[in-house]
Amino acid sequence: MNKPEKMIPVYQPYFSGREKTYVNECLDTTWISSKGEFIRRFEQGFGDYIGSSNVTSVCNGTVAIHLALEALGIGAGDEVIVPTFTYIASVNTIIQTGAKPVFVDSLDSTWQIDPEDVKRKITPKTKAVMVVHLYGLPCDMDAMVAICEKHKLLLVEDCAEAFGSRYKGRHVGTFGDIATFSFFGNKTITTGEGGMVVAKERGTIQRAFHLKNQGVSQTREYWHDVVAYNYRMTNICAAIGLAQLENVEEILARKRQVAAWYQEDLAELPLETHREIPDTVHSFWMCSVAVNDAKQRQPLRDFLRAQGIETRPVFYPSHTMPHCATGETFTVAESLAARGINLPSYPGLSREDVSFITGKIRQFFC
Repeated sequence: MNKPEKMIPVYQPYFSGREKTYVNECLDTTWISSKGEFIRRFEQGFGDYIGSSNVTSVCNGTVAIHLALEALGIGAGDEVIVPTFTYIASVNTIIQTGAKPVFVDSLDSTWQIDPEDVKRKITPKTKAVMVVHLYGLPCDMDAMVAICEKHKLLLVEDCAEAFGSRYKGRHVGTFGDIATFSFFGNKTITTGEGGMVVAKERGTIQRAFHLKNQGVSQTREYWHDVVAYNYRMTNICAAIGLAQLENVEEILARKRQVAAWYQEDLAELPLETHREIPDTVHSFWMCSVAVNDAKQRQPLRDFLRAQGIETRPVFYPSHTMPHCATGETFTVAESLAARGINLPSYPGLSREDVSFITGKIRQFFC
């Protein structure tokens, strides 16, 4: 079979603002590392946008989660409840602290964490619950906040895929004790590599700041008082992030339009699109579908690739990974993982692009 001349990718960054101007300013001023004006401006702008004054930038989204857990004091002997249907970074960072991940299932209707399963998995060792706003749809935060308050548990929000997502008018990441965001190249706004930690309490973000800066003293030069990390963002990355943030409403609007086109075109096919639900704003980081018959998932992906359309499978359940396999069964997560597909989702997609993609999907089924 001949390879298509051009492939429509699952994702690519959308640069329509002052990214080049700001990066060149970093180069011209030589402020290219982890100090510089763009770091302050990006952190300030990000905090203003989501509604939090307690933010600190980091070098990627995975270390953001690790730093958040460390700032909360989570470690050996603790259990952290986490959905098995998530990207592995959510789980690996728990393990890296010495704590134990305790897996829970997801809801078939939303693909998000199942609050009832969370209740069933709480033990005397449970210290925190990590919710993951998967693919940009918020979790049921009323339920999760209530559970954590009742059982005196810390609440961690993994918002890596949910910049621009809102629950009952509030931006995700402002409900928990601590939250994290990712700015990898395929995220809604990008810094190339980067992340952000957001905390409810000022003291928590101060601990995170201390730990991300090698534990250096604020009053004594080159004095380090704790085992810590170099998790700092560079000024160049922050410059890209600031330019992206300035155009965030355009980016989000374009992504919502792409999702709407998919939902319109794919109606009445043997699949379900991942949709917004009442009281939420879905940022549609990925436009995703789940085919009704898992046996059709890979043939559909192969067919689309042959037509020049890249897709990717949704995440494998973490409890099936070799290094954290538990032998448990999570019916919903396993079903979604077997049926789910991420379609091209980037803001630069045109109506013609989406019509071409959905036309090929219809061709496969018809």
